[in-house]
Amino acid sequence: MKYMIMMFGEAASMRETKSPEWIDEMMAFMFQIDKDLRESGELVFELGLADGSTAKLVTVEGGTPVVTDGSFAASEASLIGYWVVEVAGEARAIEIASQIAGVTGGPVEVRLSPEPPSPE
Repeated sequence: MKYMIMMFGEAASMRETKSPEWIDEMMAFMFQIDKDLRESGELVFELGLADGSTAKLVTVEGGTPVVTDGSFAASEASLIGYWVVEVAGEARAIEIASQIAGVTGGPVEVRLSPEPPSPE
């Protein structure tokens, strides 16, 4: 089963609110969990994102694209990275997410990626 594990936070202010030691430990953890998931064969892919403050939100009004600064999320915290994993089930995806949340202290969302419907 494939799951997306999404990490939320605020990367722009991290250097102002977290100690250099915390940042170093968190980055070492991120490199290690990527390595561990790759070695176990569970990692499909992962991607880190720039801070939500760099996002552009695109909508269409009257047939014309409208671009505004900022992410879709209403809060300061936004999606800053994710992993797509293929694991035996939800319990393993939650185990991985718990490790991430335990280090980052922020919310981590787990969402099933169901198989797409077959074309008929």
